[in-house]
Amino acid sequence: MKKTTLLLIALPLILLAFKKYNTASDYSNSYNYGILDLQKKLESLETMIRSSELNKTDDVLKLRSEINVCRSKMKRVDIWLRYLEPISYKRINGPLPVEWETEVFEKFEKPYKREGAGLTLAWLYLDEDTKERDSLTKLIQAALKAVKIYQQDSITKELKDYHHFFLCNRLFLLNLATIYTTGFECPQTDLVIEELQNMLMYVQELNRNFNNAFTTTQLSSNYLRKFEETIAFVKEQPKDHEKFDHYLFVKEFVNPLFAMNQEFIKLYNVKSKSHVDYSLTKEATSIFSKTLYNGQNAKGVFANISDTLVLAEIEQLGKLLFYDPILSGNNLRSCASCHIPSHSYTDTLKNAALQFDQKGFLERNTPTLLNVGYNHLLMQDGFHISLQNQARAVITSSLEMGSDENEVVKKILSCDTYKAGFSKLLKYTKSYKEIDLDHISSALTLYYTKFSRYNSAFDLAMNHKKETDQKVKRGYNVFMSKAQCATCHFAPQFNGVKPPYVGSEFEVLGVPEDTTYKKLSKDKGRYFINPAKETENAFRTGTVRNADKTKPYMHNGVFKTMMQLVDFYDGGGGVGRGLLVPNQTLSGDSLHLTKQEKLDLIAFISSLNEDIVLEKTPEQLPRSKHKKLNNRKPGGTY
Repeated sequence: MKKTTLLLIALPLILLAFKKYNTASDYSNSYNYGILDLQKKLESLETMIRSSELNKTDDVLKLRSEINVCRSKMKRVDIWLRYLEPISYKRINGPLPVEWETEVFEKFEKPYKREGAGLTLAWLYLDEDTKERDSLTKLIQAALKAVKIYQQDSITKELKDYHHFFLCNRLFLLNLATIYTTGFECPQTDLVIEELQNMLMYVQELNRNFNNAFTTTQLSSNYLRKFEETIAFVKEQPKDHEKFDHYLFVKEFVNPLFAMNQEFIKLYNVKSKSHVDYSLTKEATSIFSKTLYNGQNAKGVFANISDTLVLAEIEQLGKLLFYDPILSGNNLRSCASCHIPSHSYTDTLKNAALQFDQKGFLERNTPTLLNVGYNHLLMQDGFHISLQNQARAVITSSLEMGSDENEVVKKILSCDTYKAGFSKLLKYTKSYKEIDLDHISSALTLYYTKFSRYNSAFDLAMNHKKETDQKVKRGYNVFMSKAQCATCHFAPQFNGVKPPYVGSEFEVLGVPEDTTYKKLSKDKGRYFINPAKETENAFRTGTVRNADKTKPYMHNGVFKTMMQLVDFYDGGGGVGRGLLVPNQTLSGDSLHLTKQEKLDLIAFISSLNEDIVLEKTPEQLPRSKHKKLNNRKPGGTY
């Protein structure tokens, strides 16, 4: 055969191999090129700052323009940055100068101060009346230092297999539903949708390159088609994020993409080595699923039990204990005394519950037990890290249930029903030689967390199982944009736990002592747990779910109606009412919500009410060997 003929036969194969090489190279290099490009633009910005006069309007405008260029470069690689090194990301684009936001890992280490830096803070700094070049330069230098972390071998080696892609993509999709359209970390709100559109196009290119590089673990044609439809939808939307249809965006595009990505994670047996995935599960096929992430271990010492019959027995013991005042020092108060089932497991009748001695009231409003397990830190100040520790603390608190740990165990074991039940379970907790308060608290938490498994009408609408009305849709859009609720309350729980669901946010709102707004609430909140100027008067951001049914609102129950609460936020919190709150994290400016927008917002919040199936109070409680204990009333007397 002639050499020319051989060459003609081989040429297509050579070209094909070259194409495969190039496409694989396109994928692997898109990260490296993107990081280097961001680095160059940050260096250019730093140089520009050094030669600028910060008191000149023209120079400030030029700097803003260069910051926007840097943000565009950052968004090209945002899908990687947030996942591969989330702490370093806050140095590139941190929304706050200082953060004490505590993560799930506070269960293992103390919280520590994190200083933010980067593009968002640089933009905001240019709004300051007094500006120093060195201060602005340091924000960008910190970002440059963080960028170099992403170039280390320990980071870049993650790009050599397909696993990281689907995990990065999962976080990206969750952020699409929660932060990318809200202005959470974009200081110029008129650029929010433009940044979103550009970022989607960058990721579309990445998707194609990934499929070319990893031919056996590809994104499906359905996924690519839906992603293309997502981009088309965003292009057709108004550039004003207040007019953007967040509802349709999440329901018809982001949530279906998330479901498909979850299937890929299972199909390709994707493995994670990152703490970012600590809480997220593979089971959820919807962002609005109660199985999306785990915040707490409801089983406690019974964590290894999977037998449904045994778990049902534990739940039954927990139910009896929940209504049994034997847990209190005077045998008159039960868990249900303050967490009233018919009141969505809180107490809507009083600002705060009576103290144990009935001579005064507790300082804080009784929080609902609904969805409590979706927080990594518990109590409004984040004091407890586990449900079981929280239960123990309430039982033994001199202000709440007034029990002694050893005495309450003795009383419970004096009841044959409890003793037989827990003795049967002792074999499942081999590290314990005898029954103690850990078993009791674990039975309690397993019982009351079962009421967090229910869905709301909004969940059903987002999952295409139920229609919702226009008021709810409009209200959700207000929630996600103009009202700025979504910058603190993140789907699916609409609490302070945002993707990747390992952190609990605390906010300073300037909550008043009463509705005259003459004084700030004296409760220092998080400051008692983690003293710092940023944590003074800070409280954990609670869930909006069931808020329509869990009044009064705020830690001190100061607001009695949902409209009062909305008006408080609309007016700029405590600062907006003239209170001195130097560390308030809520903007002190009015949101300028119209009456209709407020009503729509409340309609959306009401759509998050869950249809909880209440159980009947036990007709009688286990009898004790001690006659004086047998006058206990189910549910307690106060």
